[in-house]
Amino acid sequence: MARIPYVVKEECISCGVCVDTVPTVFRFDDDTKAEVFDPAGDTEAAIQEAMDLCPVSCIHWKE
Repeated sequence: MARIPYVVKEECISCGVCVDTVPTVFRFDDDTKAEVFDPAGDTEAAIQEAMDLCPVSCIHWKE
């Protein structure tokens, strides 16, 4: 089973790095917090890159 990314919205600072890096997976919600709208929208490697670039490390894998 594939890993599923998720965002801890309470930690998100709305910097947009994940949305810019993988717009096929991440978007902003109505509160301008990042959210995963299509966990299969790109490769795990691309999602991991967004995780690594997140300045507050609020994106994690659910296994």
